[in-house]
Amino acid sequence: MDLTVISTFRCNSKCQMCYIWKNPTEPKEEVSLETLSKLPNGFDNLNVSGGEPTLRKDLSEIIDIVYPKARITEISSNGLHPERLVPIIKKYPNVKVRFSLEGDRETSDAIRGEKNGYETKVAGLRKLKEAGGTDLGFAMVIQDENVKQLVDVYEFARKEGYELATSTLHNAWQFYKNDNYFYERKSVARQVEGLIEAMLKSSKPKNWFRAYLNLGLIEKILGHDRLIPCSAGKDFAFIDPWSDVWACNVRSDLPMGNLARQSWDEILNGEVAQRTRKKVADCSQNCWMVTTARTAMRSNIVPQMPKAEPMMWVLKNKIKVSVGKKICFDSYINYSDVRPSPFVKRETYLDKNVKAKLVKGRVTPDEHYPLKTFMNN
Repeated sequence: MDLTVISTFRCNSKCQMCYIWKNPTEPKEEVSLETLSKLPNGFDNLNVSGGEPTLRKDLSEIIDIVYPKARITEISSNGLHPERLVPIIKKYPNVKVRFSLEGDRETSDAIRGEKNGYETKVAGLRKLKEAGGTDLGFAMVIQDENVKQLVDVYEFARKEGYELATSTLHNAWQFYKNDNYFYERKSVARQVEGLIEAMLKSSKPKNWFRAYLNLGLIEKILGHDRLIPCSAGKDFAFIDPWSDVWACNVRSDLPMGNLARQSWDEILNGEVAQRTRKKVADCSQNCWMVTTARTAMRSNIVPQMPKAEPMMWVLKNKIKVSVGKKICFDSYINYSDVRPSPFVKRETYLDKNVKAKLVKGRVTPDEHYPLKTFMNN
């Protein structure tokens, strides 16, 4: 099982596609070390994210607690405070770190509302590499404003010896956004084809399967169904800053329990979690993100291996690109079927004096996540 610990909603970025930064949590209310110590061992991938996890003064202690509990421990960061991660990497060189990067200098800083953000995170990842980091990379949210730079970002990361994780515009309670829509779905989807072919040309099997993951992103961008059904609440879960456990980070009607008040076993085997898994089985949304896609692609028999469908697709198309042939994406993707969506203009917050507003006294999930409805099709 994969687990994401959303350690805080405080954030020092001002992203146009995510409004966590407008909805910060109070440090004293955020999931505690004592609560996290209740987690059992045996997770596959355990990601400490946010908000911005480096704003937690006890991040090092969090990693000390969760590191023994998972095969892979990950930190998802905006990369604006790389110096706070150096001691962690020196202690745990194989902790996986991903810094958010949305394109070249101008594009990334504009999308993320970060002054000099690009230089800070590029230099910062190099610092982590010098500190001994072995699993470092960037994470990019594909959108109309940056998709033409997608292959360039991949090639930059590859030449630097880094990984590249990709996702797309998404609506979710974690992001406090329910109006993220593509302007030109088909145009954006076509650009992703170049990344898929570049990844298949790589010598790293991990990139070959990321190519399949990006095939799923094309389906999501166009508004199609998922390539493989979702297994939220069974193969992955999320803990929010208030210690509430959720099947996924999208729908705020899929609770499982609260780790501060219950044990992990009580949460997984409780009636609330059972009802939520039934809802997941009937969910028609395409929430094809790294966590939801990675777990769906895994074999049910040997979790470190992929299912037969992605395996066969990868082998067939790896051979194609290896002998110089092009992939016929139209044989996999129905580009004539593009779901209509409303036009909602995104705006950059770079150089805008917009401050976050701390709302105190939020107790219930409805108060935590007032938007309630989050659609991804």
